[in-house]
Amino acid sequence: MQFKVPQFLDIEDKIFGPFTFKQFVYLVGGAGLCYVFYQWLGFLLGLIPILAIASLSGALAFYRPNNKPFIDMIESGFKYMLQNKLYVWKRREVKKQTPAQVSASQNSVENRNQNTQRLGSSKLRDLAWSLDVLDLKK
Repeated sequence: MQFKVPQFLDIEDKIFGPFTFKQFVYLVGGAGLCYVFYQWLGFLLGLIPILAIASLSGALAFYRPNNKPFIDMIESGFKYMLQNKLYVWKRREVKKQTPAQVSASQNSVENRNQNTQRLGSSKLRDLAWSLDVLDLKK
């Protein structure tokens, strides 16, 4: 028995001419709000809010950044603005070392380099040694 598998599930149906239902609602809602501002404020005073509402309505209907609806971007922006943000910064204090301490630290680095070179040719053994030496409880 063969069944037809539905395809193109993520494509919305065009209901109102070339527009989907969401696009139609955004455009009609924006046009209605522009009309209300035009009646309430007149053309000259209402020009700036009318242009802002018309551009937002057009962006909601047609603009798809990264192939996602623009309303998702607006929602993410509001969530980011309203959520708590945790900024962690810890200042490190640099201690000045005496020349004897500098030479001692250089000697210890050289000793460590010699120890890792002594381990030999096997990289797996070197990795196992470094994992055994690593102490996470410090």
